[in-house]
Amino acid sequence: MSELPPPPATRSLGTSGIVVSSIAWGMWRFAENGRTAADAAQLVHAALDAGITFLDTADIYGFDGEGGFGDAEALLGDVLAAEPGLRSRMVLSTKGGIIPPLPYDQSAIYLRKAIDASLTRLKVDSVDLWQIHRPDILIHPQEVARALDDAVASGKVRTLGVSNFTTQQTAALNHFLGHKLVSTQPEISPLRITCFENGELEQAMMLGLTPMAWSPLGGGRLAAPESARDKAVAGALDAVANAQSVSRTVAAYSWLMAHPAGIIPIIGSQNPERIAQGAQALAVRWTRQDWYAVLVAARGERLP
Repeated sequence: MSELPPPPATRSLGTSGIVVSSIAWGMWRFAENGRTAADAAQLVHAALDAGITFLDTADIYGFDGEGGFGDAEALLGDVLAAEPGLRSRMVLSTKGGIIPPLPYDQSAIYLRKAIDASLTRLKVDSVDLWQIHRPDILIHPQEVARALDDAVASGKVRTLGVSNFTTQQTAALNHFLGHKLVSTQPEISPLRITCFENGELEQAMMLGLTPMAWSPLGGGRLAAPESARDKAVAGALDAVANAQSVSRTVAAYSWLMAHPAGIIPIIGSQNPERIAQGAQALAVRWTRQDWYAVLVAARGERLP
């Protein structure tokens, strides 16, 4: 049975021409447990040395409900300050627009402050990708677009993206932007297949957006499946993982990467070995039969 095309080692970030690795590493838990800058540097090196050059963070990462807002960015900033040469080895992405205790704020005034604050914490002059973390439905997308276009024009941000936007919200913002979106970051995993059926990935392909999948392991549920559905999905992944001598985790990443939209899974692990292991996903091969077996298990019913 013929195999699906293998994923490339690198992809273009949308239509920007910026080259990124086909797997990203995320820093949601980067600042946990009082991690030192030296320990944090080990994680950054683990990713870069494995060929994972696309690093994803956010200003909200590190917030525990009371404090810690900006901690992940600040920790990465300490790493970059200690080793300035690392900056040129990575494509750096961050996000903003969530401001505790308010849910979301994408007013032009706040966005400008948020972008400047992220650059200060990261100790860099610019980021390669800046994404709105979650949509603020109380702001006209034209106001958001003006603020984001200004950020690109000023050189503080190279490219723009969205996270957790509906297809309509994405289309509306992109309509008003002069510097068009290059990425979208929804939750996608073998346990979260909404994007395969609600048009988000089709829109990404139509607009030339790179989809970045957060929580590609279903919030850890793939590692320890409990429900019948989760176990069925794990079993379908294991059939490929065992045959190709990789972990279920690696098989899950590669399953997403086989989609023609060019999904980039974001590895959430803060373990150097597991970060490096993620790069094995490039070598996993899928047949249509095996790929659809995972989808059918996730749907819980046969395809029509």
